[in-house]
Amino acid sequence: MSLALTVQEILQRLAQILRLDGAEIGRKLAQVVSIWVLAWLALRLTRLAARRIEGMVDDHDPSIITLREKRGMTIAQLLRTVGSTLVLVVGILLTLNLFIEIGPLLAGAGILGLAVSFGAQGLVKDVITGFFLLLENQFALGDVIEVAGKSGVVEQITLRVVVLRDLEGTRHIIPNSEIKTVSNKTAGWGRAVIDVGVGVAENVDRVLETVRDVTAQLAGDEEWRPMLDGTPEVWGVETIGDNRVVVRLVARTQPGAQWGIARELRRRLKVRFDADGIRLPGVPLVAQPLAPPAPDAEKAPDGDKAAAVQPARVAR
Repeated sequence: MSLALTVQEILQRLAQILRLDGAEIGRKLAQVVSIWVLAWLALRLTRLAARRIEGMVDDHDPSIITLREKRGMTIAQLLRTVGSTLVLVVGILLTLNLFIEIGPLLAGAGILGLAVSFGAQGLVKDVITGFFLLLENQFALGDVIEVAGKSGVVEQITLRVVVLRDLEGTRHIIPNSEIKTVSNKTAGWGRAVIDVGVGVAENVDRVLETVRDVTAQLAGDEEWRPMLDGTPEVWGVETIGDNRVVVRLVARTQPGAQWGIARELRRRLKVRFDADGIRLPGVPLVAQPLAPPAPDAEKAPDGDKAAAVQPARVAR
């Protein structure tokens, strides 16, 4: 009973403030509920559309993230953030419009926004730059990029900032206006460039043949073949130094797979070099142990040692 009276008193107070009768207050509250129910449905549809986009671009292969998947994830994330913001702003404006005239409010907000824009030119520049970054598809979620002196994996893209996670786990938040040059290391395809140094005394042709054999075995491996974009190539001798000969090989890979391919190739080359006896730079030749002296020479008297070590003469 007291609760009902309290609600009634609140409605009467609102009616007095807004100069409305009780029935009008009830209708306004019903409209407010309708507006926010529709806003909730719009938010659900926005999130459903974002999940639908992600499902359409998913190729169900977790080992490789294609350019189409990255683009779809980027659009889905942008749809969630921008769509949710627009729905909330429209819901608030429609709610205010039920009780007050928002025309003058919007005009005043426009003038205020114009005044604020002169003091927030960086924010406006962030938004404009972010729009063109997304429109031109310069990078997407999951790409490894270098911007504004920072490099890492793109975790988030908005109209204002780009969020990177570097190799050490540090999270970098970079305003879009600070992005002058974008270096995308996983756009379309990657390339692993490996320089292998061997001892200068090694047979170069033998080394090249061994490297080609190792790369061919990697290209035929079922585990590593999907990460490659063609067979790795051995370009030949890159440099010759005082104590080493450097052989270069390159492998074109799927985006982001170049670092794993490079590590596996180095491992296989080291194992193969050890098995074939190919020395790396700075590894000396293993000296052969001296043959032990003959037993007779050790037992012979001092005067007969010279005779013991002399080769026997052949009688003629």
